[in-house]
Amino acid sequence: MLNVALKISGETILALPPPERLACVRRELDGRIVFAHGFGIEGQLIFHWICERELDIDVVTLDTGRLFAETHALWAETERRYGRTIRAIYPDHVALEAMVARHGIDGFYRSKAAREACCGVRKVKPLDRALEGAAAWITGLRADQNSNRRAAGLIGFDTTRGIVKFNPLADWTRDAILKEVRRLRVPINSLHAKGFASIGCAPCTRAVAPGEPERNGRWWWEADSHKECGLHLLPRTRVAEAGSFSASCG
Repeated sequence: MLNVALKISGETILALPPPERLACVRRELDGRIVFAHGFGIEGQLIFHWICERELDIDVVTLDTGRLFAETHALWAETERRYGRTIRAIYPDHVALEAMVARHGIDGFYRSKAAREACCGVRKVKPLDRALEGAAAWITGLRADQNSNRRAAGLIGFDTTRGIVKFNPLADWTRDAILKEVRRLRVPINSLHAKGFASIGCAPCTRAVAPGEPERNGRWWWEADSHKECGLHLLPRTRVAEAGSFSASCG
């Protein structure tokens, strides 16, 4: 298995704070780097650092057509605040029309297969297009978000797409991110104040109770505890195990 563990001056990238991790990866990797921004608290913090350091990173977002109005409002507010456009990627209209014709507009409530088909058309395929030809993909994944993401490291390799996958906040907790967001006065989704911890498409997201796992608010009608839209499912993404991806970020 390919190891893309980033070595930096004899230490790993783990020793660097996240803004330095981002700068290092941008400096040491040739080619286009894409940050897929979902407007969660993690993404907002990463976007703040990208703008603060004026990093040459292509920032995109997947507009599924079913986002909350509050998410669109945050999108507009974020672009105004930072003076930078976030490029929208939309579903292919032919594939979307075919999926709705087959499963219905809200067919995802009736079967997991229909839900996965919806996520595939609205999220997975658009992301595939956004990452085409890219050298690396930056995400807001945290290892503590759920059991499926526990193995997420800082640097991995997407074996299907053939690109580096970089999770600069993989080792941070939600509380640590919230603290930094408040300190930097980074704008966040107004739905967080209403109990929405993890925010996706409006029909598929609900608020969670205090102490309830944050990902429980996604596709809550499904019993599976490993719920994902498909963007981050193994074996698409492999965490490095052997070898090295050398760099010198001193």
